[in-house]
Amino acid sequence: MLAAVDHVQLAAPSGSEDLLRRFYTGTLGMTEVPKPPVLAARGGCWFRAGAVHLHLGIEPGFEPSAKAHPGLRVTGIEAYAARLEAHGTPVTWDMDLPGHRRFYALDPVGNRLEFLEPVQRGLRGAGRVTRSTETTRRPDWE
Repeated sequence: MLAAVDHVQLAAPSGSEDLLRRFYTGTLGMTEVPKPPVLAARGGCWFRAGAVHLHLGIEPGFEPSAKAHPGLRVTGIEAYAARLEAHGTPVTWDMDLPGHRRFYALDPVGNRLEFLEPVQRGLRGAGRVTRSTETTRRPDWE
């Protein structure tokens, strides 16, 4: 039985580790995790932020995917988008996922990353509520 996603692996070109380290630690605020020596010999680097683990592995002939991406849940999405932009990473907002604010950005080697935050849904005649209190009343989707 599946219990959880342990990590997501993204590919990267040979020699891009320093560029990836600057982005994933400096721009995204993640922490680099040392790879076991036998795996470190293959190149690449690993990062984490809380329960989120991203592995960047070296792939000969690397081509970034136009569609595939991890979906990374954030808090304070406006501030997080501003952080990326302040570090020179453009963001593209996409409002097509009901109940979420989200944007996309590319890492320095072209991997697509999705950042999303659930939004609180309002109720008719009520203020903002959280999902946990919506079970007794019909939500009014915004």
